[in-house]
Amino acid sequence: MKKINVAIVGITGYTGEELLKLLSRHPHAQIAMLASRSAGAVKPLGELYPHLNHLNLTYEPFNAEAVNAKADVVFLALPHKVSFEFVPELMKAGKKVIDLSADFRLENVATYEKWYGGKHTADLYLKDAVYGLPEVYRAEIKKTQLVANPGCYPTTIILGCAPALKAGLFDKSSLIVDAKSGISGAGRKTVTEYYQKEHPNFRPYNIAGGHRHIPEIEQELSKLAKQEMIVTFTPHIMPVERGMLSTIYMNLLRPMKTAEVVELYREFYRNEPFVQVLPEGTIPQIKDVVGTNLCCIGLKVDERTNRLVVISAIDNLVKGASGQAVQNMNIMCGFDEKEGLSNG
Repeated sequence: MKKINVAIVGITGYTGEELLKLLSRHPHAQIAMLASRSAGAVKPLGELYPHLNHLNLTYEPFNAEAVNAKADVVFLALPHKVSFEFVPELMKAGKKVIDLSADFRLENVATYEKWYGGKHTADLYLKDAVYGLPEVYRAEIKKTQLVANPGCYPTTIILGCAPALKAGLFDKSSLIVDAKSGISGAGRKTVTEYYQKEHPNFRPYNIAGGHRHIPEIEQELSKLAKQEMIVTFTPHIMPVERGMLSTIYMNLLRPMKTAEVVELYREFYRNEPFVQVLPEGTIPQIKDVVGTNLCCIGLKVDERTNRLVVISAIDNLVKGASGQAVQNMNIMCGFDEKEGLSNG
């Protein structure tokens, strides 16, 4: 059985831990290196994650030369504005790179610098990056060396909108998204602060166009629509550790029945192993998707207002991050796309 050597850079975060869990069970993956920018020396993995002590692995400070010597595929589970420090050297060494930050998602460097601040120092590689949403860009992912893994909110929204956009079902100026995330979406530091200061709580944040995922969402929806798309997007933090659910509202251009829309969505995603369009009358919940790489989509036409309501649910750490990254690796390396992943 073909094996590839993989490295995870950024092992101390939620996405790094989730990647390790998935890749340690992957039939084609060999963990060649675990790295952290904060590791002062080589340390046993069990000191960081006692529940993973059985893997008998170590983690160490990041060293590009060591990664290049050991790994075929490199996962960068790093904060924004850090990955572009490492990508050029990895690309020059011919490594396949899957970046889980936002550093290569936005095609326009000025847009990136506006929303994330500072100078993008690896903008020459933006033209090489493929946005890693397999349901839209599978053919491009197969051929690329650099995947920009999508954000969690954008994954729910793009998958929730794509069939309706492609079919021209709704007024494109009417899109409203009300989205909720488990607290793990904001990282370990925020989770610690949440439990110390405000749990249990439920609140919106970054309202009225303040969330950094907005340009990513609008970029990808605009490409699907073949015109500029602007979205009203309000994210919320809910008092669970993981899971994400977006409720999307669209003003239909003609009267439709729910069954008609369900059939259209099912046909669009007919061959997609990780998108499940639910039957009419069934609405997804986060408990349906936690621990899986699934995106579950429920649909309802409000005939009174002639509005389509789409409910899109994922596990923000799996299909919203690490699971989608493994799905992308499978495509890049020619493996079965479902290898190492759960679809329920």
